Amino acid sequence: MKTSELRSKSKQELRDELTALLREQFNLRMQRGINPDAVRSDQFTKVRRNIARVKTVMNANRKGEQS
Repeated sequence: MKTSELRSKSKQELRDELTALLREQFNLRMQRGINPDAVRSDQFTKVRRNIARVKTVMNANRKGEQS
């Protein structure tokens, strides 16, 4: 997921994307609890960084509306 793709999305699409990523992060944590060998650690990093990207774009959009 690229930042440029996120910037073109609406508020609702960004919220939906964030919800999906948080759900994916939760599922990865649950899978790791059940079977630690089944989950690759790089998946956690990718999901966490994508969450940060979405939140950054959402915050930038919010600050752009305020000014």
